[in-house]
Amino acid sequence: MEQTILDLTREDPRFAYEAYVFVADAVSHTQAQLGRRPSDGPDEEDEPDHHVSGAELLRGACDLAVREFGMMAPVVFRHWGIRTTDDFGDLVFKLIKAGQLSKSDRDDLDDFHDVFDLEKALTDGFALRIGDAPRRGDR
Repeated sequence: MEQTILDLTREDPRFAYEAYVFVADAVSHTQAQLGRRPSDGPDEEDEPDHHVSGAELLRGACDLAVREFGMMAPVVFRHWGIRTTDDFGDLVFKLIKAGQLSKSDRDDLDDFHDVFDLEKALTDGFALRIGDAPRRGDR
């Protein structure tokens, strides 16, 4: 476990350790989706901008959560303390303050304020139908 993230969870116990790790992973996932992954090379000045906006990160995080957790994504997020897009903003800015993520001049906590219904975004596309359940005696 990384000490910096452990310290963040101690300072603000609303969010689980895994929530911080997931947000950092979601940044990388979103950058890759958008073709903005930073290179490991020393010549960053010639590199295209790898910044992602709050809205882009939120969409990428939902995509990653559904890929990793499927229909359980809303349950996992609630378990970690993530209930709204504002919670993502809090996590991001705590990671920025701790030096785990970088910030541009155009980033603002308000970029995450009530962007969309997080639970709805995580459950869209999933449908459970009563006809899908096995009946008694059908084994």
